[in-house]
Amino acid sequence: MPFIPHTDAEVRDMLDAIGVVSIEDLFDEIPRNLRTRSLDGIPAGMSEQEIGRLMHQRAEQDGRPLCFIGAGAYEHHIPAAVWEITTRGEFYSAYTPYQAEASQGTLQLIYEFQTMMTRLTAMEVSNASLYDGASGLAEATLMAVRANRKSKSGRVLMPVSVHPHYRKTTDTIVRNQAISLVELPYDQQGGHVTPESLAQYEGEDITALVIAQPNFFGVLEEVDALTDWAHRNGILVIAVVNPTSLALLKPPGEWGETGADIVCGEGQPLGVPLSSGGPYFGFMCCKKEYVRQMPGRIVGRTLDRDGREGYTLTLQAREQHIRRSKATSNICTNQGLLVTAATIHMSLLGAEGLEHVAASCHANTRRLVELLTANDFVKPRFNRPYFHECALEFSIPLKGVIRPFSAHNLLPGYELEQEYPELKNHLLVCATETKTEADLQLYADHLNRMLEKQTKADCPVQPKMA
Repeated sequence: MPFIPHTDAEVRDMLDAIGVVSIEDLFDEIPRNLRTRSLDGIPAGMSEQEIGRLMHQRAEQDGRPLCFIGAGAYEHHIPAAVWEITTRGEFYSAYTPYQAEASQGTLQLIYEFQTMMTRLTAMEVSNASLYDGASGLAEATLMAVRANRKSKSGRVLMPVSVHPHYRKTTDTIVRNQAISLVELPYDQQGGHVTPESLAQYEGEDITALVIAQPNFFGVLEEVDALTDWAHRNGILVIAVVNPTSLALLKPPGEWGETGADIVCGEGQPLGVPLSSGGPYFGFMCCKKEYVRQMPGRIVGRTLDRDGREGYTLTLQAREQHIRRSKATSNICTNQGLLVTAATIHMSLLGAEGLEHVAASCHANTRRLVELLTANDFVKPRFNRPYFHECALEFSIPLKGVIRPFSAHNLLPGYELEQEYPELKNHLLVCATETKTEADLQLYADHLNRMLEKQTKADCPVQPKMA
């Protein structure tokens, strides 16, 4: 948004209109002994040109490396129109639409977002949004405990293959609320949760089962079998999904015989740039029967007394609106600006465009894996189908191989040992639709040269197993 400062004449006119001599007089209720006399620690103001140059220099420190890291944050192409419209003053400066009569445009946009998310997930209800995917899973866990009235245990089955940040955030928020997260291991061959591994919980009081599709390793879970097992045992299903994948994969509302109960995830892939680490936004959908346990706000469409179509906040179970003890959440919010970008992004791409993006991501990742494993030292870690990203196992020390990539302005992937000590020398790689065949080949060429140097330096080396 352009910054247009007030001129001295305009400031003088405003002061005259309210009857004060100076801006300082506006703060006369503050005792003088409490006021700051000077701002010696703050540098002098800079011109617009100087500020622009400084910000460009700081942005360039991040560089523009060729990025093959996924792990929950994805680099997608964003049409120029998305943020050109999002940063118009009507959207950019809009706040929470408490006054419906003055916020019809904002309310309609949120309503359209909710509609798009319910269609994408095949669920009945969507809220406005949440802070991010991680807090979204925490909110979904709390919601499941409230919604599953038959369960008294507060035990939630949490696969280790769910994003580590999501698990940590959820644990932080629920651990002191008599809710326990029971870890489910992943299958060593497939990288997924097997239905057989759940047999030990048959007949026990379990509140909810979390299913990530795809999971953190990019592996596709047996969602139908897991969902049906949960429902047979009176357990609610919380789906954690990548919205891009839903353009190709079965939506959670159609998992098993009756679908997932609550759906959450990270909306960043829908028109939000990586931006050096944020901001992000979460989304949440659910079955209609659980709508009153849903945190946040819901916008509804109605008719006014003159028969004209209008939009309003129909459900807002937050502490600002009702007694704190009755609120479904005290931390949720609507990430309005990012929801605006996501809505415009989905509108521009449409169903066909989203499907094309998802298919291109999948094809690029498969091609990348093919190129990176065309040697004797790298192979896929798991043997199940994957989407968007894939875990690769190196038969030589990984750090010595990937460290030189930074000198070539390339980010090769996410080292899984950071969160999974048992997966030492494993790299999670991702290739979105933004990568060309030349990009993929460049990565493979660099890797082959580094493998050659590493193996010569460390001989003898055991090649990968067949």
